[in-house]
Amino acid sequence: MLELLEVTTPSLAYVCLGGFVVVFSMISFIVKEKFYINEVVLGTAFGIAMGPHGANAFDPRSWGSETEVTLEVMRVVLATGLFAIGVEIPRSYMRDHVKGLSVMVVPTMAIGWGIVSGILFGLFPRLGIFGCLAIAACLTPTDPIICAAIVGGKFAVKHVPLNLRQILSAESAANDGLAYPFLSISIYLLIDATSREAVGHWFLVGWLYQVICGTVLGALIGIAFRHLMRVSHRKGYIDRESYVSQYLALAFLTIGIASTLGLDDLLAAFAAGNAISWDGDFNDRVEGDTFSSVLDLVLNCGAFIYIGAWLPFTSFNDTSLGLDVWRLVVLFLAILVLRRIPSIMFLYHWVDEINGWKEALFTGHFGPMGVGAIFVSTLALTRLPEPQDPPQSNQEYVAAVMHPIVSFVVLGSIITHGLSIPFFTMGRNFSRTLSIPVSSTFRSINGTPDWMNLTKAPKTNSGTATPLPQNGPSATAAKATDQTQNQNQNQRVVDVEIDVEAGLSGDYERAHVIDEETRPKEKRVSGTSSNTGSDCEKNQVNGSSTPVKNAAPGSQDLSTIVTEKKAVQFQDVDTGAE
Repeated sequence: MLELLEVTTPSLAYVCLGGFVVVFSMISFIVKEKFYINEVVLGTAFGIAMGPHGANAFDPRSWGSETEVTLEVMRVVLATGLFAIGVEIPRSYMRDHVKGLSVMVVPTMAIGWGIVSGILFGLFPRLGIFGCLAIAACLTPTDPIICAAIVGGKFAVKHVPLNLRQILSAESAANDGLAYPFLSISIYLLIDATSREAVGHWFLVGWLYQVICGTVLGALIGIAFRHLMRVSHRKGYIDRESYVSQYLALAFLTIGIASTLGLDDLLAAFAAGNAISWDGDFNDRVEGDTFSSVLDLVLNCGAFIYIGAWLPFTSFNDTSLGLDVWRLVVLFLAILVLRRIPSIMFLYHWVDEINGWKEALFTGHFGPMGVGAIFVSTLALTRLPEPQDPPQSNQEYVAAVMHPIVSFVVLGSIITHGLSIPFFTMGRNFSRTLSIPVSSTFRSINGTPDWMNLTKAPKTNSGTATPLPQNGPSATAAKATDQTQNQNQNQRVVDVEIDVEAGLSGDYERAHVIDEETRPKEKRVSGTSSNTGSDCEKNQVNGSSTPVKNAAPGSQDLSTIVTEKKAVQFQDVDTGAE
């Protein structure tokens, strides 16, 4: 029996991947919803522990051609993730928000590319300006996989406005595909004989062929299959399981065709996903299905376990290549501060989806680097000569140091962006928060609701908040009206409990709607998103609400107003001895 025991590299990899997903799934609610730690951070840590620098259970670099294996693993994970983001973005979102996306993608990427290139040239002058541009192109795009894992979490849903979450997802998907032009001009400048020849190749190949043709190809695939699936569904040729499986099948088909033609396969996958759901029909068909979420979880776990085991720790301090840990640390910190924040803070006035400098600061900080950076850097290595030891040319030197520099920044980004929310939550717990239950009857008089006359209570010398009296005719009318009169007027009593917490956006409410004919229901409204439930409907305009008619059966004139309230943090004030 012992001769049947065979421990192989693939079997160990399967054990590690399957074991991690099983264990993580069993405690996922506690880890993700209580501690706000996702599979990105834990998967990377597990990969480091199981990799050659830990338990040495498996080594991805021993699986044949390291460049080819890494390139295809990252390609599959990115393509499926980008296709899913394209599908889940609301219908016609890219057309309706083209202005904000254009500002956030093109100028922000270009400014960040130049800033990162300058930082690299200051720390690693041996790279040369073109080598710095090539490595900076790998670090320019925002990673859509880490972005989707974070903005889809409970904390982000509660504290980050919906419009900001949507544009972050769309931007991360779009700029990941647009990394091709930045990389191609850098590579052409490195390998072509003259700058004139490099610019010509960049415009014809990098822009017209790879980017534009790749986008058109993906859009055509999405449009064609959208109509084909609609016809097939109408005639009863396709079942629900096959319909949902298009998440994976169409993503593979798109990247297969695009990569065969030498086009931008990532942008093609995103365009195909967006085109197939352009009219919302595909979203309606697959609504409520968890296949894409399950697929994302498994692929994300596998990708970041692979990255953790693949990280070249021994190269981080290779003095023969001019690499030192302190230089890499300085590089990462400079990138973290200067890569996106200055440009977003300057440009957010032209982005309607960003409201105020606080949201702009969050958007600038939230630019993780991960799977996309490793994919683009590995793609660059396929176009550079194989480095010798020691490198014999500038091109070989760039190829030798590209993965160590990019992987160190990726590791730092995973730690920083993946743990930002847990650290923020821990720090916030040191601050005293209040939970204020308020029971009120909201009425509309001449189109003006009562809550318009409510004002924020000032703090007294004792450090507590003293409510101000309500002013105005609506407040007087509210005092003169009791609960019996409200019921006779077919009005509904709304009990609003406000959790006063300081969050990233700082405003949300929990409203318990008390119906005369049904038991209490709980509705949660996060940020400025709209509640599409049957009881209430909120406009995406700060401080405004919409009365909903016929909210309950048999109440033809019933009007309920649920308002958006701003969460305010009250803290005790130390007034000293008086």
